[in-house]
Amino acid sequence: MNETLKRALSGAVYVLLLLGCISYSREGLAILFGVFLLIGVYEFCKMAELNFYVSLPIAAASYYFLWNKNADINLNTVLTTISILISIKLVLYLFNANKTSFNIYTRYFLLFGYVILPFILANYVAMGVKGYNPKILISIIVLIWTNDTFAYLVGKNIGKNKLFPSVSPKKTIEGFVGGLLFTIIGGALLAQYYIMASNLYIWIVIAAIVSIFSTLGDLIESKLKRVAGIKDTGNIMPGHGGILDRLDSIIFVIPFINLFYLILYYVS
Repeated sequence: MNETLKRALSGAVYVLLLLGCISYSREGLAILFGVFLLIGVYEFCKMAELNFYVSLPIAAASYYFLWNKNADINLNTVLTTISILISIKLVLYLFNANKTSFNIYTRYFLLFGYVILPFILANYVAMGVKGYNPKILISIIVLIWTNDTFAYLVGKNIGKNKLFPSVSPKKTIEGFVGGLLFTIIGGALLAQYYIMASNLYIWIVIAAIVSIFSTLGDLIESKLKRVAGIKDTGNIMPGHGGILDRLDSIIFVIPFINLFYLILYYVS
């Protein structure tokens, strides 16, 4: 089969599966992300040289017992804080050119905070004020795609200054700014015409969070793969790589959006 056709077909299946399960029900989202989590854990263990047979039960048990505990604000806050702290560690790792590896204990912490917790928190983010609202997570995913698309288009046409050449030579500062601006515009349009949000500014902030942290998530995943000496984390999606290759932006963005929701809860 032609490589372009294979890539298009696997991408279409991925998009239909993702949007279909999220739209169908909360349980549909939970099952899909549970499967994604297990595949992602396998890919991360292979990349980080961790024991999959130790990691799998930890991931499965964590997800099974925590995926629907969003109403427990204290637990929600603790899980989000852990994931944010791990994310900050990874950002520092990204900007430290001399840092190329972690010890075994840190790698297990990264597995928990960078891979396992974001899949759990994605279920929390999808819960709106009045219950499960698939439009929230779908909008976040659309904003990530918007950022990726316009960062690429702007960077390709007018990009001159490299954003992070040591990790991702093709990304440019102009592309990053273009992606940010178009993602904010997309956030405003989604809030007004799709989500019907009562507060437009909340979704403008969410759009900015998505643009900034999805870019960081992509760069961090790129550095992790470079250090591991691999091009893709897996090959489950022909032409696209592994689950972590497709969801690197989502899993890095989700904890920060959930943090934003928690801040709104605490100050309201």
